[in-house]
Amino acid sequence: MKIQESEIIELMSSEKTREKGVRQMMDAYQSRLYWHIRRIVVDHDLAQDTLQDTFIKAYQNFHQFKQDSHLYTWLYRIATNESLQQLKKSKRMQKSDEETEHHLQNLVADNVSAEAEEIQVLLQKAIQSLPEKQKLVFTMRYYDDLPYEEISKILDMSVGTLKTNYHYAKQKVEVYIKANYTE
Repeated sequence: MKIQESEIIELMSSEKTREKGVRQMMDAYQSRLYWHIRRIVVDHDLAQDTLQDTFIKAYQNFHQFKQDSHLYTWLYRIATNESLQQLKKSKRMQKSDEETEHHLQNLVADNVSAEAEEIQVLLQKAIQSLPEKQKLVFTMRYYDDLPYEEISKILDMSVGTLKTNYHYAKQKVEVYIKANYTE
């Protein structure tokens, strides 16, 4: 049985049914949010922690959900913000942006399965080399197939800016893969 967004919102809106609403919200969005977070922070354990933080924030701040967008859009925004906070913590521990990028690329290599093809690893490394905004736009568009209008609400950026960021990100990913792919 597919859980309807309106049902989750109704359950979350009442003190008596909020716990059931949270469980249904987690059932409905956990997988999508996990992979969104994982593509940003790369590390599985950190992604799990960030996902948990996302649901806690959603639970604590549900009264701020204005219903002017889809529930998943609101959750993606929380997940994105939580992920970016985790990256900022990581950057503070690293000495430079270059060191952070190198660290994230190493995490990609460490977190891929033995069966992963070289091109998949290169794609992940290319994505990790992108500037933050381009990385976010690229992953939401490429992996999550979100429309620009939804990404606009999540990242609070204009659709035109998003399209430009996606275009540049796509070009950089292609250049990175062509430069590093060995057959």
